[in-house]
Amino acid sequence: MSLRFVDGEMLMVYKFKIDFQVRDYECDMQGYVNNAVYQNYLEHARHGYLKQLGINFAELAKQKVNLVVVRAELDYKFPLQSNDNFWIGLNLERVSKIRFKFLQDIYRYPDDKLVLESIIIGTSLNEKGRPQLFKEVDRVLPD
Repeated sequence: MSLRFVDGEMLMVYKFKIDFQVRDYECDMQGYVNNAVYQNYLEHARHGYLKQLGINFAELAKQKVNLVVVRAELDYKFPLQSNDNFWIGLNLERVSKIRFKFLQDIYRYPDDKLVLESIIIGTSLNEKGRPQLFKEVDRVLPD
């Protein structure tokens, strides 16, 4: 678990944290991380968290269970540049019987400057493409 502090005040407790470093090719002509790249960072963090919880994407796909994003809300606060080190904090919440959301924030090291806040809504689809919450997913969702 990781904590975020601002001016000595705790703002968020994260159930998962992962570190990254910006690579040159992720930046646009102005030298900042391209907006679409942030989605890749967030996805990598979600997959890492789910793997830690015992959810294997490849195994689920073989069983014709697909975890999908149905909505992504990203609020860009501060740009990252090449070679910046940063971390993503993540929490998972249940939205409904068939939907869940990831609350993900990105912070730059070493000052823990807030870079991005996001809400990613997901669901699982059965082999017919219909939303269905499977036991593998249901067991990791908080009530």
